[in-house]
Amino acid sequence: MKKLTTKKLIQYMKDRTDEPLRHDADSLAEACNTVAAELNHDNALDMLKLLCFNDNIPSLHTHSYSFNTATGREIIYKLQKEYYEYKNC
Repeated sequence: MKKLTTKKLIQYMKDRTDEPLRHDADSLAEACNTVAAELNHDNALDMLKLLCFNDNIPSLHTHSYSFNTATGREIIYKLQKEYYEYKNC
């Protein structure tokens, strides 16, 4: 599995958007890595793309006709839950 480091996360966000990162990068990276491992998904960066930009992850069936599926919403919920657990530690 491709782990998402804090450095990679910050660089990806700088490349993708001009908006400043308003969340804790360490907690966000850990949440993406944890959920990707739980789902046996090979790339934690995909979790970040889903959470922050609503990008589709075809192998996890997160979207149908450009709308989030129940699976996609559940993954987003897991990511948010993990983020706040890491942030509040």
